[in-house]
Amino acid sequence: MTFALPDFDLAAFVASTLAEDLGQGGDITAAAVIPADAMFEGVMATREDISVAGLPIAEAFFRALDPDVAIETLVADGARVAKGGVLMRLRGRARAMLTAERSALNTVQHLTGIATLARAYVDAMAGTPAILLDTRKTIPGLRVLEKYATRMGGATNHRMRLDDAAMIKDNHVAVAGDIGEAVRRAVAAGIARIIVEVDRVDQIEPALAAGATHLLLDNMDPPTLRGAVTLVGGRVPTEASGGVRLDTIREIAATGVTFVSVGRLTQSAPAADIGLDFRTL
Repeated sequence: MTFALPDFDLAAFVASTLAEDLGQGGDITAAAVIPADAMFEGVMATREDISVAGLPIAEAFFRALDPDVAIETLVADGARVAKGGVLMRLRGRARAMLTAERSALNTVQHLTGIATLARAYVDAMAGTPAILLDTRKTIPGLRVLEKYATRMGGATNHRMRLDDAAMIKDNHVAVAGDIGEAVRRAVAAGIARIIVEVDRVDQIEPALAAGATHLLLDNMDPPTLRGAVTLVGGRVPTEASGGVRLDTIREIAATGVTFVSVGRLTQSAPAADIGLDFRTL
């Protein structure tokens, strides 16, 4: 298995997650009830329509506790799978499978839930020129994985870290005095990418004149967005953000904005309903 993400140590993630679950005494239930030589066969399947994410990580959990486990992964991350579809088959030591089960399933359910929600938003805006972006509204420590999951659902990553680009918002403007001064300070600091949040059309020209390279059009209704896009005239990318829902994203995306960002992709995506059933061999 080869699975690599920038700034993500899979082995360390698996080890720390299992350590959290095992505690000092290990899986005392499996050790007491399951014979050491017992073998299991497992089937991981989905109970709803999904877009998959996280299967290679689940595999790593099982292999960490049983290097000899036989695993057949039947779909790739990013694939759409209908309710009842089988994702993975396993055969190996029963104790190891039961011990790794929760860590593996939690990860796949969480990441697949994100990918599935992202795919729903992408589908809802299909046919428009806009691109779906995620945000930094991620669970601390899981950002790399959660943003990977949004990509598996068809979204594009926004900033991964605070040093990827400047993002000037209302609090920055309040301290700087006005939006133009805030942008000029970022330009003077040598920052190449300067994203500026504007919530009024009259802020657009001062932001652009000062050196903004990307405008985040915050909480604007579709008619206002269309006017803002016309005013910008393609000089910089535009991004609609704030209050975007599944039932409103198509109208927002059709206004001509370059991007639509949605925080709930990672902030509140429900876990996917995926099960793992075992039988004794």
